Amino acid sequence: MNKIHKLIIIGSGPAGITAGIYASRAALNPIVIQGQAPGGQLMGTSYVENWPGEKSILGPELMSKLKNQAADLGCQFIEEKIDKVDLKNRPFTLWTNNNREIKTDSLIIATGSEPRKLNCPGESTYWGKGVTTCATCDGAFYKDRPIVIVGGGDTAMEEASFMTKFTNQITVVHILDKLTASHTMKQRVLDNPNINIIYNSTISEIIGNENHITQVVIENTKTKEKQNIKTDVLFLAIGLTPNSAIFKEQLELDKMGYIVLKGETQTSIEGVFAAGDITDCKYRQAITSAGQGCKAALDAQRFLENN
Repeated sequence: MNKIHKLIIIGSGPAGITAGIYASRAALNPIVIQGQAPGGQLMGTSYVENWPGEKSILGPELMSKLKNQAADLGCQFIEEKIDKVDLKNRPFTLWTNNNREIKTDSLIIATGSEPRKLNCPGESTYWGKGVTTCATCDGAFYKDRPIVIVGGGDTAMEEASFMTKFTNQITVVHILDKLTASHTMKQRVLDNPNINIIYNSTISEIIGNENHITQVVIENTKTKEKQNIKTDVLFLAIGLTPNSAIFKEQLELDKMGYIVLKGETQTSIEGVFAAGDITDCKYRQAITSAGQGCKAALDAQRFLENN
């Protein structure tokens, strides 16, 4: 680790590992720093049914396959996380939580984002067991079943509208007295008789049968009154936090903290690339992250060849 590496990849979700696969095939000898959540958000999901070539596969199994493929090609993995970076001087320098210093000529950032959570009883117990953040990913599992969505912004409205394809038993819980989504998104939900909205409320507890959630406790934030609602799934749509804190003084970020790209994967510093949810607050799919990881590796390869 004392030498200057050609390429370091920070993050081991679909974007990071796909970048590792392409970079390994290009003989860049990449090293993937796995981070605080090895495997990314798919490690907390159940079945994935929208990954090409896999009719149905558990999220952790899919990530294991991707990692094994990258390792077979020569990609190295380090089970540490990056705490500090210096991207203003070349070669770039990274420091891990174990005080390991790593120098590299190019860098791919694929640190992803984390869904904001309710931090209520039962949330961690049933995460991936009916508590999820992606209706596009998991919605089809709950056909004709009662579902609850938390949030009042565009994402929550999009999730609610999407779920009308599968069920007419939809409840939206919002902490404010009116929705914050854009007019069009909001009106689409308000005009749908199959979507019930509970205002000034939050989820105070998630209850299940040990294997899956069965109901949630909804608490009115003003009156403190509580009611139990049966549900087979709870979609959290209260926002995401990009894992970009350590890059704040180094790279250009947007107002939400996502890395700003110039072109496809180039960041504000030449030789530093980014891919996946750290750059994307719109699509947030494993397959789009993987595709961008591929682009980042190809861009890094061209950068190294030209320098």
